[in-house]
Amino acid sequence: MKLRKLSPGVVLLLAGLLGGCTTLAPDYTRPPAPVADTWPTPLSTDAPGTRQGMADIAWRDFFVDTRLQHLIDLALGNNRDLRATALAIVKARAQYRIQEAALYPAVSADAGTTARRTPGDLSGGQAVTSRSHSVDLGVSNWEIDLFGRIQSLRDQALESYLASEETLRSTRISLVAEVATAYLTLSADEALLALARETLSNQQASHALTRKRVELGIGTELELHQIETSVETARRDVAAYTAQVDTDRNALALLVGTQLPDALLPPAGLESITALRDIPVGLPSSVLQQRPDVLAAERQLRAANANIGAARAAFFPSISLTATAGTASGSLGGLFAAGSGAWTFVPQISLPIFNAGASQANLRAAEADRDIYLARYEQTIQSAFREVADALAQRATLYARLDAQQRLVDATAASYRLSEARYQKGVDSYLSALDAQRSLYTARQNLVSLKLLAASNAVTLYKVLGGGA
Repeated sequence: MKLRKLSPGVVLLLAGLLGGCTTLAPDYTRPPAPVADTWPTPLSTDAPGTRQGMADIAWRDFFVDTRLQHLIDLALGNNRDLRATALAIVKARAQYRIQEAALYPAVSADAGTTARRTPGDLSGGQAVTSRSHSVDLGVSNWEIDLFGRIQSLRDQALESYLASEETLRSTRISLVAEVATAYLTLSADEALLALARETLSNQQASHALTRKRVELGIGTELELHQIETSVETARRDVAAYTAQVDTDRNALALLVGTQLPDALLPPAGLESITALRDIPVGLPSSVLQQRPDVLAAERQLRAANANIGAARAAFFPSISLTATAGTASGSLGGLFAAGSGAWTFVPQISLPIFNAGASQANLRAAEADRDIYLARYEQTIQSAFREVADALAQRATLYARLDAQQRLVDATAASYRLSEARYQKGVDSYLSALDAQRSLYTARQNLVSLKLLAASNAVTLYKVLGGGA
């Protein structure tokens, strides 16, 4: 039976079907998380909760303050760090597509003319000029991926691209949390500034009253100087908190990436500090594997695993094809005439025989890279576990501390009122009232700080539990 001759196009098609069918990369299995299944401190709250993961809660649903929502929107559109991370994804996507393109033959069309003159002494006494014209369509040096080298490199580029996407999501979550923390800090410092101004105003009024008492011979110079110390302390705090508020605004403006509209600045009070949604309860530690930074670390591990396949494929022969098909003629008019068809088919095989151990060393390096990324993946999970555990340990006592601090404020306020009344009636010296006033001032400052700590803790939990972006 006579075998039918195969055309170069059929050979290229068969080669394409054979190539890329398999890779030599090790089978990937997600490593077990090197942390406990449960948190050291239970994730619970007095408010009703669900087992809904933080990744399922959009930031708009968690941060309910409308001013803060608008600021986060501005930051997501203008922050330069986020923009740079997004551009890195564009680059990673392009690199993946470049690597993927290597799986397919690059087809090019070429047209050319060759003219050659041969001197007479080389052509029997008379100079000869010859011309040839050709039009070809073909592929050049296309590697048939029999052992999956190019496929492995393509998989590596794909995992790196997907890792960059997870990095962008992680950056978005971090930016949302940073803007919220900066906003809450500014709100708390505005409250502290308002408290200092209120205290200064009260102390100035007391100072004026005591001066009149001294002038009337009722009060003493000692009392006057004692009040002066309180006035100057409050004046110092006003100056300090004024500078801190300006610094907070600058930090928030940098995160937002544009000028801060006055309408979006937090009020000088505590309302916005507590405007946060409750944290879900009963979440296991396995939710950490859905954090974008953990997913990015796993993608990098998968990329390193795919690279082992490319290193293994280097031990086997590589086959490349160059083929063209077109027309050729000695005259332009005859290019497309009958019988002008022309083709070339050049298969090449390269068999590694000796390279002084370079291929083996390259494989070992690839395996070492895989182990390095495995260690980084495990470290990322452990760091994430610690971040959540630390936030939960702080959260466990916050409600009790807030309740105790509020009671302390109420008690010191009552003590100050009684001491002030005793001083006005001449029953006691102003020193007792002054001590009570200082205690009340400190207690109110600490209450603001604790409320900020509680709000910041909620933001931290939203971030470290992989909150939705």
